Amino acid sequence: MDRTDTSATDQGFQSDRRSFLTGSGILAGGLAFGAGNARADNHEEKQGFKLCLNMSTIRGQALDAAEEVEVAGKAGYDGIEPWFRSINAYVEAGGKLKDIKKRIDDHGLTVESAIGFAKWIVDDPAVRAEGLEEARRDMDTIAQLGGMRIAAPPAGVPRGESVDIDAAAERYHELLKLGDEMGVVPQIEMWGGNATIGSVEKALYIAIKAGHPKACFLGDVYHTYKGGSSYESILLMGPHALQSYHMNDYPADPPREAIKDSDRVFPGDGIAPITDILKNFIAVGAYPALSLELFNKTYWEMPALDCAKMGLEKMQAAVAEATA
Repeated sequence: MDRTDTSATDQGFQSDRRSFLTGSGILAGGLAFGAGNARADNHEEKQGFKLCLNMSTIRGQALDAAEEVEVAGKAGYDGIEPWFRSINAYVEAGGKLKDIKKRIDDHGLTVESAIGFAKWIVDDPAVRAEGLEEARRDMDTIAQLGGMRIAAPPAGVPRGESVDIDAAAERYHELLKLGDEMGVVPQIEMWGGNATIGSVEKALYIAIKAGHPKACFLGDVYHTYKGGSSYESILLMGPHALQSYHMNDYPADPPREAIKDSDRVFPGDGIAPITDILKNFIAVGAYPALSLELFNKTYWEMPALDCAKMGLEKMQAAVAEATA
């Protein structure tokens, strides 16, 4: 799934971003998301990375939502990051959310985040209202499964168009207010190269500008690279901002301009500075749930459990190296 787009507004944003960061005192005084503001709900019981399976990694094996949970549990993950598409298809086919919840509990898993594509950010008021209703349903679904958070990507903006970044911040605030009602935290998610939220810088601007105490950032190794951002940006954040993070890696070829979601590889099998990324988390006292998110068709040809186990072993090795 290629979720990228290009932006014609980046130069203007860079100027606005510099003014915002300077005026807000962030560059001089440190980011409000930093270690001194560590208020991540239900996430700081202990130090240590939770290792999770994002179900995109085994999507090609065409399992249902309950079977996906079984794979994650049998492979030995700490948690999961399901997709609403899979959950909804399971329910539409006659499955029950309580049955998925029982499997989650039986395996001792947590639902750290979930992936949906509600159009909460778009300019069209009618479409945005429908998007907020979809987000409400998604939040209700994940809350029933014991989930804590959902992804909030820039879904639904027509290719070639972009949403004004300040308008995006206002809309993220509204989504966060909905999250308050539902007991679920939406995490602003960047898609590298996307015209609206295509870089870490834009995502953080929106999160800060939203002016809500639960605003936070859902990062991704691949998308940070694709968007041309620096992993040193992690050092400007902390536990509150960094509650979940998508783990993956990328090869040297194709080059950044041409690379796609499907080119992602297991952590440690590419050129991403995985050890440095993890050490940056540790340096600011952040231990986000690391969720393995891949779309590699080669991995989809493997038995799902073998793929999941290999991914977990790769993540465990990466964490061991970073914490040695």
